[in-house]
Amino acid sequence: MPTPPKPFTVLSSEKKSHRTKSELKQRKQGEKALASGQALKERPEVAKNKIAHDEFIRLDMLLTGIDKNDAIYEVIINRYCLMIAECVDMESKKERCYEIIESLNDAFEDEIDSAPEEERAKIIRSYSKSYNESLKMLLGYDSSIQSKRKMLLDIEKENIMTIAAALRSIPKKEDKKSNLKDILNG
Repeated sequence: MPTPPKPFTVLSSEKKSHRTKSELKQRKQGEKALASGQALKERPEVAKNKIAHDEFIRLDMLLTGIDKNDAIYEVIINRYCLMIAECVDMESKKERCYEIIESLNDAFEDEIDSAPEEERAKIIRSYSKSYNESLKMLLGYDSSIQSKRKMLLDIEKENIMTIAAALRSIPKKEDKKSNLKDILNG
């Protein structure tokens, strides 16, 4: 796959290009046409969530640094920030569930050692039931986290691909204006 063309800002900063002034002008106009000219705006639900808000601020600064802080990416960036916050929340719930399982194990060991012989079967059944329910909950959180991570990765790929696709859609060569008479004359 060929490398995508360099954006106008890179070409102008390098100050060496085989492109003509009109080609550079056309590239600059093409890049401008792909942007709305408005900065990203944080949605209220993102602003209310501290983790999502912090991620939005981080991404806003990064996108500003590469001149891609444009409202055209607003929906996906806000959704991405909310999903990051949801993922962090699920991870803390998963960790809490793991702690519950550990304390359940400790309680079982203490109780089984001191229990009379006739009560041990009942304790083991009760422990097994609680352990299985907690384990199902832990695995459910893990499954949710994995699916959210997959969605985050898909958003990251698509977001990068969208920017790359935007740069690839800028024509490399100057559009030669020709009329029918020139074409017929050869």
